[in-house]
Amino acid sequence: MSEGFAHLALITETYPPEVNGVAHTLQHMVENLRERGYRVTVLRPQQAGERAGSDLLRALSLPFYPQVRVGYCRPGYIAQRLRVLRPDLVHIATEGPLGLAGLWAARHLKIPVVSSFHTNFDGYARYYRLQFLQGLVLRYLRSFHNATRKTLVPSRGTFVHLRAQGFLNLAMWRRGVDTVLFNPRWRSTELRAQLGLDGDDALLIYVGRLAHEKNIPVLMNAYEHLRETWRGPGRLHLALIGDGPLAASLTRLRLAGFSLEGIQKGENLARWYASADLFCFPSCSETFGNVVLEAMASALPVLAYDTSGVNEHFRSPDEGVLLPLESDFAGAISNLLMDRVRLREMGQRARQRAEGQTWTHIFDALLGEYRNSLEKIS
Repeated sequence: MSEGFAHLALITETYPPEVNGVAHTLQHMVENLRERGYRVTVLRPQQAGERAGSDLLRALSLPFYPQVRVGYCRPGYIAQRLRVLRPDLVHIATEGPLGLAGLWAARHLKIPVVSSFHTNFDGYARYYRLQFLQGLVLRYLRSFHNATRKTLVPSRGTFVHLRAQGFLNLAMWRRGVDTVLFNPRWRSTELRAQLGLDGDDALLIYVGRLAHEKNIPVLMNAYEHLRETWRGPGRLHLALIGDGPLAASLTRLRLAGFSLEGIQKGENLARWYASADLFCFPSCSETFGNVVLEAMASALPVLAYDTSGVNEHFRSPDEGVLLPLESDFAGAISNLLMDRVRLREMGQRARQRAEGQTWTHIFDALLGEYRNSLEKIS
């Protein structure tokens, strides 16, 4: 344990039992730090079924996105909690009302603050016809993060983009993957049989939020076209795993060989990855893409667009297929499925690549950034 750093206060508007990449990363962070002997206090919104408490704060669901809950409380209350907790460092992971209250409180109490950048909220504006807000959101995010001692970012592409937009004091904090959980050993003929698949049949999956910013319409249009033109071996099935604002409209689709499988966790999720033949990921809004790394660890070949946050997972075309923007997604799926030997070899190389992305090394680097932030204060 580092001298002068024993207690971290994490302030975040997303955390398990929520299911998303940010919550997943933060849970790993908290568990790892506690295993190393650090004290970690998490201040977050209460989730459905939870009772508010001193560190579980009241929450509101966003009207246009009910799966997302934001904390709301007086900055004075957060200041009161931090005064009682007396952490050595505050880490703010989200920029919503709770994060803003935490930033004000920590600065008021002169407690060192670091932040982490997880989501391109300014880029989301165009997916919801709110382009007029894009500049305003970017200015807010820049002001928020520049008020902290350090902003941790998950990928080199995000680092370069934010630096060009005037964000200061940036540092890398990459992500790891659990290669014991996400492993090809979970491949299940029973799962495939439940979908009516065997032999040369192909299972395509997407894992993540069912939302416009994930480019779900692109995937659905590609799959509909593929079903109309498919002449390859076997049948096709597309399974979407996750939840989000598009779930209701997707449920109403009458499309053969298609299913919504909801949120899957742990071994169930690992079984889906390992039992599929191709991971289809059309999102162009990622800062990292945890699910891409989970698919790779499962020896599942990945088809994605060549965008920041996703392309850094791959060192060569033998580990995954990255398409230029606006490329024919349906055609790319078809070409890959016509060469199953290449697909299997690609999955094996992806697995080898993922095995080098361990959480232990990731958190060693994070602790170094924490210590550097404390030294700036002293």
